[in-house]
Amino acid sequence: MSERRYARVEITGEGPVLVRGPVEITVGDGAVVRSERPVTALCTCRRSRRFPLCDTSHRDRARRSRDGDA
Repeated sequence: MSERRYARVEITGEGPVLVRGPVEITVGDGAVVRSERPVTALCTCRRSRRFPLCDTSHRDRARRSRDGDA
């Protein structure tokens, strides 16, 4: 009997979701993005120019508060 392997996903506090191992991501319009990296960072703030992959844009840009103030 073969051992089942699961992808490991780490949800970080203020940053991206980290997925360990190769990953295939399907985005809202049906496009497929593949990553063969050992760890892939998925953007959760939608500021990335490489969405759905994180490019660390969340570090550079000020976050807006819930009521819209900068």
